[in-house]
Amino acid sequence: MTVISWSSFLLLGMMTFSVVGLLTPLMRKVAVRHEVVDTPTESHKTHKLPVPYLGGVAIILGIIFVTYLVSVLSKFTKNTILLASSILIPALVMGIVGLVDDIRKLKPWPRFLMQTFFGLAISFTLVITNTLGSPFGIVWIDVPLTTLWIVGITNAVNFFDNIDGGASGAISISAFFLFFLSLQSGQTLIASMSIVVAGATSGFLLWNKPPARIYMGDAGALFLGVLMASLTTRFDPSPIDRFASYSIPILLLAIPIMDTSVAVLSRVQRGISPFQGGQDHLSHRLIKIGCSKKQAVLILWMMTVFFCLMATAISYATDSLEKPLLILTFLTWTIASIYFFLLKPR
Repeated sequence: MTVISWSSFLLLGMMTFSVVGLLTPLMRKVAVRHEVVDTPTESHKTHKLPVPYLGGVAIILGIIFVTYLVSVLSKFTKNTILLASSILIPALVMGIVGLVDDIRKLKPWPRFLMQTFFGLAISFTLVITNTLGSPFGIVWIDVPLTTLWIVGITNAVNFFDNIDGGASGAISISAFFLFFLSLQSGQTLIASMSIVVAGATSGFLLWNKPPARIYMGDAGALFLGVLMASLTTRFDPSPIDRFASYSIPILLLAIPIMDTSVAVLSRVQRGISPFQGGQDHLSHRLIKIGCSKKQAVLILWMMTVFFCLMATAISYATDSLEKPLLILTFLTWTIASIYFFLLKPR
């Protein structure tokens, strides 16, 4: 998919925003009719009434439809289609796994094994085709690290989808900054797909913001997780320093990573499974100290913007400023993580 001018990118984002914005209420009706809903029967659920799933289906359909439509209508090559497909198809497969989970409730371990399998397959593809953004150039290092990143981010986005508008808003912000950074560095395919993701999640957010009228479910969370993991892996940041270069994709997704890290460490400390649901995420801890759902979501969005701005600053910093900015940013992330961890869950 090739888009050249800023107006074309804007049109692309608005197109996806409109398609998903229109599809989401239709999927809501389908979910209600077939009773595909999130019923608050478990202790970690914070909503009081059943909320329909299948919002993720609207996101998936919107992203795939717009991506291939624009690819066909614009100047495209077979190679471009193959590259886009190599990102979308694995994400679609995981989205289907998530959809099955939304409807029939899969056990955590089979789902995790499938994520690992597809993460490994994507990693091999990236390494073999030499389309990693910043590889070490050593296969036995690149493959496991890339697999760890893909599986980790996929689960992080899924874990972060624990409050109305939390994941959809944060991913929209992260995808927009990824679009900006990749466009500035001339990576048109990454920029095009990133603005599509930003438009799709923003369109879904119209219906998912507090109080949510529909959830994306595991279908949407797993799809977006694989998609963002793949896009950030292919993205080649501009900093010369290797550690600064690797930090930018991490900072773009710093809040989902923080949320998962805090929740998993908290569960391990309490001797329960990391895959067990609980009210120990960042949003729950913010609500515990007196924030409303809307305030908690706004804080998480603002934190996402902050770390994305720091990623941008590092990308544009001079050589002498790269490391100080990097140290300051990760020190801030660490202090914030410790603060949230010390806010004991219910």
